[in-house]
This record gives sequence, C-alpha cells and structure tokens, in this order.
Amino acid sequence: MNNKLKVGIDLMVEDDLSPILKKPFIEVVERLEQLLSQNSKAVLLGAGCSFCAGLPLTTQLTQSILESEKLTPESKSILEEIRDNFSGAQPAAHIEDFLSELVDWLAISSRRAGRNTTESSITIKENKYSESILKDAIEQIKLAIAEQIDRSVDISMHLRFVMALHQTMRPGKAGFNQPVDYLVMNYDTLIEDALALSKTPYSDGMAGGVTGWWEPSTFDYNNLDARVYKLHGSINWQELPDSAIPHRVSTYVKTNDVGNKRILIWPASTKYRETQLDPYAQLMARARSIFNPIQGAQRVLLIAGYSFGDSHINLEIERGLKASRGNLTIIAFISDDEPTCDLNKWHKDPEIKDQVLIFANKGFFHGDDIRKSSHEDLLWWKFEHITKILEGVL
Repeated sequence: MNNKLKVGIDLMVEDDLSPILKKPFIEVVERLEQLLSQNSKAVLLGAGCSFCAGLPLTTQLTQSILESEKLTPESKSILEEIRDNFSGAQPAAHIEDFLSELVDWLAISSRRAGRNTTESSITIKENKYSESILKDAIEQIKLAIAEQIDRSVDISMHLRFVMALHQTMRPGKAGFNQPVDYLVMNYDTLIEDALALSKTPYSDGMAGGVTGWWEPSTFDYNNLDARVYKLHGSINWQELPDSAIPHRVSTYVKTNDVGNKRILIWPASTKYRETQLDPYAQLMARARSIFNPIQGAQRVLLIAGYSFGDSHINLEIERGLKASRGNLTIIAFISDDEPTCDLNKWHKDPEIKDQVLIFANKGFFHGDDIRKSSHEDLLWWKFEHITKILEGVL
C-alpha cells in the first residue's frame, strides 16, 4: 500500500467524531439529512475532496510544480518570480493563483502583439518575457500538473460518496429522484470514475467513450442520474490540431505534438481566451442555472473541499442565492474554525443568511443559529466523514 494512503487511512481511523454525535451537533446532522432527502441536489467539490484518494492538496501540488522537471529553467524562473509577487497573500497563494497571473500576462502580451506594438513583452521584476515564452511556460505548468494528478489512486471513498448521494440516506426515508449535478473544481477524474463504477448514468459533456469529443447536448439526455461539470477543465481533455472542440483522449492514444501539449485545464479567475469559448462558457452558463433553480423548485448545494478562493465562482453563488428568492440552500463544509471571507459575508447578510448552513471545524453557523465547540475539533468537513454522514453510518 502507498505510504501516503496508509497514513491517510490511519488518520481517518483515529479521528474522534463523538462531538458531532451529541447535542447540539447531532441535531444539525439530522437537519442536513432532511434537506438532502427532500430537495434536488447539487454538489461543488474542491481539491480537498481528492486528498483521501492519494492526490496532493493544493499546497503540496504547488511545491511539486515549482520543483518539476517539466519546466525549463526560464519557465521555473517565471513561476518563482510570480510566487514572490504573492508574498504575504492571505490566504496563502497557490499554483492556480500563479497560473492565473501568468495567463493574464499572456493575454496582455497577446493583445499588444495583435496590435503590432513596438513592445509586446511582459516585464516581471527586471526580466522581459515574450508572448511565446509565456505560452510555453503555461503549457509546461499544465503538463506538470497533469503529471502530479494522473497517478494511481484509491477511489473507494468517492465510490461510497456517489452511491450514498444517489440513494436514500436512511432506510425508510423517501428520496428525491432527480439527477445530481456535480460542479467539480478539480482536474482529476475521480467523480467520473466513481459514477461509472457505481453504474450511475451520467454525462460530462463528452460524447463517445474513453476517447470522445465535446458535445454539451449530452447534458440534456433523458434517464441521466448525474451531470458532471468540470469548471476548471480536466487532465484528459485536449485541444487537438484543426479541431474547434475539445476532445477526451485516452492515455494510450498518440496524437500530434500540438495535441499532447494543449491540455485543457484553466485556472480560477482568469479572463483569458479559453474561458470565453467552449467548453468553459457553456459550463458556466449551466452552473448559473444550477445556482438559480426555477421558481418554486428547491435545491440544495453541498460544498466540500473548497476554500472559496475563486472569486468568479463565489460571485455566481452569491448571485444565485439572491436571485433564487430562497429556492437555493447552501451546505458548506469548511476546515476553518469559523466562516471567513465571502462565506462569512453571506452568513451575516440578512437577505440570504437563512439560506447558508456552514459546518465549520469549531461550530455550526446558520443565520442566528450558532453552535460553537469550545475545545474539540468537529472534523465533519473531511470528505470521508461527509461520506459517512451521507451513508448514515456514524
């Protein structure tokens, strides 16, 4: 067994979950079960949900990319200079922040080059970098990310998670039979693999099979039990030469060098060309409809493993909370002791505070209902424990 996985399993066994099984917290666990069993469901999953499978957390991924042999010395220098520019950031900056910055600089350089300016290079500290150098650095970083994520993993917990989410949470309780929408911020394919292994009919916007092509009409097929929206792209999506649409390409299929190079993943909070076209534009349009259910339809959005660091996603969620007129309810699991940043703003906003339930490390926060743990960590925010709650096995 992989040592990292063994350590993760050992820690999972040692976690003391007794605080959430007693008052006042067991009552809100029961409230969670009721909400999920009586409403249509969507989930938003961040990198924290992939850790138990053996994939790195964002901080670990960042360090691995900085040390990656996929980067030329010049690309590594660019990345290090961007990192230094984020010194002191709160919360701490990571590889997606760095990549966002680099993509924005490329957009500026490309715009200048398109107007035939005398100087299209970008100056980072005292060094100048051309459009082509910036492009190469971005693609090398993407390859380095893919290398760190495309590895053998244990998806048993993700399999349990999707099976629990698609079945009645407690024997004898009626479920809500509608497709579950998965909004996935991660580049990995854990959710898609788990849905397939659990024989759950789903669409991720790709037609075909192991190798496929972008066809968003698949999201509208009948008899789907799940829809997966990869909001930041996927390590097995590629932009192939002479094709205007993304493709999913199996690892054993050899394509031209350009195809192998153009991995379709994109960072948070960027206005670069990729995010204005398919598939990103259609994915975001569908995400907006999920955040704003049709009048009279109640929807619960469960959020896990996400640090609320993507301002674009946060803005769309906030718009959905306000536009839905109470039809959208958020259940957010966070490792922070208390709500911070945008989540704290929503918790205190009188217009939407009753729509936001926050399961934090040191307490539960829902409008005026605040239940704090004075000493003990609650740990219900860990993906494996969320899964246990859904299964009803705590």
